[in-house]
Amino acid sequence: MSDGLDLRDRPPAGQEASDSDTPRVIGSSYTKPDRFYRGTASGAGIITLVLLVLIGTFLLIRAWPALSSQGFGFLTNTAWHPEQNPPVFGIAAVLYWTIVIAFIAMLIAVPMSILAALALTEYAPMRLRKPLTSLVDLLAAIPSLIYGLWGLFFLQEKLVPLAEWISSFFGWIPIFAVEGEQFTQSSFMAGVVVALMVLPVTTSVMREVFSQAPPGEKEAALALGSTRWGMIRTVVLPFGRGGIIGGSMLGLGRAL
Repeated sequence: MSDGLDLRDRPPAGQEASDSDTPRVIGSSYTKPDRFYRGTASGAGIITLVLLVLIGTFLLIRAWPALSSQGFGFLTNTAWHPEQNPPVFGIAAVLYWTIVIAFIAMLIAVPMSILAALALTEYAPMRLRKPLTSLVDLLAAIPSLIYGLWGLFFLQEKLVPLAEWISSFFGWIPIFAVEGEQFTQSSFMAGVVVALMVLPVTTSVMREVFSQAPPGEKEAALALGSTRWGMIRTVVLPFGRGGIIGGSMLGLGRAL
């Protein structure tokens, strides 16, 4: 056949495509809603960064007279006598007791938060989980000032006997020592109040992560004969390790 195709005259496979075709470029085009959302999100992020820079600059300007007056001693001096001439003051004592109280609070709050989160996700009846979860979230939204006033006017007098007992037997430990009979100024009492303030926040974060543990792995552990605690120890806790760390850091930030 004279007008038929001769396969012997065709170029090798791939040669024709490489000589005549050009690579196709895959691009993405933004629609108007996409461009609007992208611009809004970028603008909000830039505004947030600018506000943080302005806040830091304002604090530095306002604190510069004190920093220039005391120098490095502002961080190491425990005295506070701004009325003297020249004035002598520092924040070392404030920093120390802030860290001590936060340490006591986290020592109390983290184990209790883990237990409370596990109780809400694994042990509480289904009809009680939602109202208890809402209650924990509500407590987490209460301002820190309210907890402080509640501890000052209500909880303080309730904890005086406990603070006195702890000071009598463990007063050789600096964080439990109380000068004289001023048990209402115990660092342990302050740590308990801060722990109660931190507890709902850390519990809320941990509960949210624990509730997302893979149900298939939980059911598999129970099907293999594991106890409920064994399932929690081998599945829920390893899965929720990030939530434990994140909730603890969030609670520590509120405690400080």
